[in-house]
Amino acid sequence: NLDRPVDEPVPLPFLGLIVSGGHTGLYLARRPGEYACLGRTRDDAVGEAFDKASKLLGLGYPGGPAIQRAAERGDPVAIRFPRAHVKRSRFDFSFSGVKTALRLHLAGAPPAAAALPDIAASIQEALVDMLVETTVEALLATAVERLVVAGGVAANQRLRLRMTEAASALGVEVLFPRLALCTDNAAMIALAGSPRLVAGEDDGLALAADADLPFGFAWTG
Repeated sequence: NLDRPVDEPVPLPFLGLIVSGGHTGLYLARRPGEYACLGRTRDDAVGEAFDKASKLLGLGYPGGPAIQRAAERGDPVAIRFPRAHVKRSRFDFSFSGVKTALRLHLAGAPPAAAALPDIAASIQEALVDMLVETTVEALLATAVERLVVAGGVAANQRLRLRMTEAASALGVEVLFPRLALCTDNAAMIALAGSPRLVAGEDDGLALAADADLPFGFAWTG
């Protein structure tokens, strides 16, 4: 996602925001293939938060597109859902509180059809707000001039608009993959792997897979 988010290599340095169903984190890239982790989610990934909210609203799976469609007809400030700020780690994320707030708002009863657009738009706005606000803080701290947003949730049109506006206000170029590359795909894996293969950085087929392999080293500022 960060190695080749777009067709051409991204000039270094840049800040990367990964937003998917399994991961949410901020990474600083200063050298090829080396990423410093500024922060990550403390609980749910943002894509997971969309999925859980969509399930509570009866909108189906996957949740991101379902909530986006419902939100198109809604008011994003109709309901003020909480925006979490993680203490002692200003670049970390926490999305579980939004899900809890939504459950309490619904109070165990399915929402009326007329209320769904406003609820969906307000949930989407809360999740996007947290992503944008934390990313802006990271951009100010790192003083980089490029931002890459990648992963499944990078397809969300509200996130694209809000992040582009926020980055532009700071004079930062923001890059998103094409919508077709915001899902799991082999093209980005091949683009990321091909220069390593050419450089002789390869492993045999006996290499063990590790779904929890840590990514990036700790950022020290």
